[in-house]
Amino acid sequence: MNTPHLPQPDTTAFPDLTRLIRPGDTVMWGQANAEPLTLIQALVNQRHALGRLRVFLGIGQSDLLRPEQADAIDFLAYCGSGTNRALAQAGVLDILPVHYSQFPRLIEQRMLRIDVLMLQVSPPDALGRYSLGLAREYLLPALRSARVILAEVDPSVPWTYGGPYLQASDFALMIPSSLTSVSAPASAPGPLETAIGRHVAGFIEDGATLQTGIGNIPDAVLAQLRDRRELGVHSGAIGDGIATLAQAGVITNSCKGIDVGVSVGGVLIGSDTVRRYAHLNDALELRGTDYTHSPHVLGKLDRFVAINSAIEVDLGGQVNSEVAGDRYVGGVGGILDFLRAAQSSRGGVPIIALPSTAGNRSRIVASLSGPVTVPRSDGCVIITEHGVADLRGLSLAQRVNRLIAVAAPEHREALERQARSR
Repeated sequence: MNTPHLPQPDTTAFPDLTRLIRPGDTVMWGQANAEPLTLIQALVNQRHALGRLRVFLGIGQSDLLRPEQADAIDFLAYCGSGTNRALAQAGVLDILPVHYSQFPRLIEQRMLRIDVLMLQVSPPDALGRYSLGLAREYLLPALRSARVILAEVDPSVPWTYGGPYLQASDFALMIPSSLTSVSAPASAPGPLETAIGRHVAGFIEDGATLQTGIGNIPDAVLAQLRDRRELGVHSGAIGDGIATLAQAGVITNSCKGIDVGVSVGGVLIGSDTVRRYAHLNDALELRGTDYTHSPHVLGKLDRFVAINSAIEVDLGGQVNSEVAGDRYVGGVGGILDFLRAAQSSRGGVPIIALPSTAGNRSRIVASLSGPVTVPRSDGCVIITEHGVADLRGLSLAQRVNRLIAVAAPEHREALERQARSR
């Protein structure tokens, strides 16, 4: 994901936040495309006047937050993705390692206390209702519990369905956006991603309901599905690939069993393609995390195919999606919420798709170098550009050969030696 370098405008154009934000407050805002950039810049500019704060971050996409701002801000995040990596590398990012499905309860019960919620919203509709635009997910419990709600109206943000819809009176402060909203167009999949996409597509039948992450591999998978029929979507993130398939008539949501005719997601991450698709489109609804990641809801989906990525997989089938080397670059996120739902879904498939190498290192390893995000008891279908290792129903001994077969050829002999020695 490319990090945009935003211009630094005249700071006098920013609102005064000192009357609204108190020392010790925890501030939250939407992630990725849903970052309210003008409000974030105002907070950064005024951080010393505001007193020490804590901010809770999702995926970072702009370059407004920098390590030197830790002189007045404590950074907390559920992931090390995007521009959060610079904060993590500088040692100023603390991580909350919890499943995505737990966020609503943590916020509602104030175990994760959110005092100030800064929202990016669309312009109002004819009834004067402001849409939350590009994100709902964990913003909804914060909307109910925050002391102060601030809004930034961005004309490039689509008016999206799923509620809640807000009035001007709901905000302690409402300002127009004065910074260009960030888009995240994916680069075209290369041969490696295309090979992975073809293997994954072999598990997706007509009428399946999909969950995908974001990035080149999910887009490569979706690009292989243009000959499918009646697909559905229930996902945390929705991007350009989903929008393209929906506009082509491949995604109809006619076979989901719930939310028939409607794609469901939590956040839109992509380019103008997904923004145009989403605007005033009642065939797409953004919902809160307590719906998108709910075991009760997910349990109603048949043929649910969950497609996620990881940093490494060991020869027993354990998955690390958080740490690469000594750096926190991923997250727990919703990976286990969705994989377990796919495991239990009638006709479902839990998939981990990843390149076989990172630089000169194998991503199929004898032992994980980071934490166990997905335990071996949740054996999944592991896919690389070299093939498929379906671990479901296999013993530990059987898994070794299957996983070595999808490792890069130059690493297989070493993996075999390490397996024998263990």
